[in-house]
Amino acid sequence: MPYMLLIVEPVGQRRERTEEEGRALYAEMLEYSGQLKSRGLLQVSQSLRTDADAVRVRVRDGKKSVVDGPFVESKEMIGGYFLLQCDDKAQAIAIAAECPAARWATVEVRELGPCFT
Repeated sequence: MPYMLLIVEPVGQRRERTEEEGRALYAEMLEYSGQLKSRGLLQVSQSLRTDADAVRVRVRDGKKSVVDGPFVESKEMIGGYFLLQCDDKAQAIAIAAECPAARWATVEVRELGPCFT
């Protein structure tokens, strides 16, 4: 069953780290990705840049609205994700608990499926 682990970070947390601290945490995440890949669980993973580089797009009544980040109303942002192939939800939760990011962010576990259910 496919599951996505979303790394939900507090906005601004990355700015509080030194570059050395950030690189060390990133290296931990790369090692974690490698372990998941070697276990045959990882389909894809990626880190995302901050919401300062993001854009939100909406279309309402045929009119496009584009808002550049950072988004002042946001308290959290998606910092990255892992797409996994797991046996079940319990396995996905166990893998999320192993994620280094669980120490400084929240790891949200979501099963992939249609949006109408």
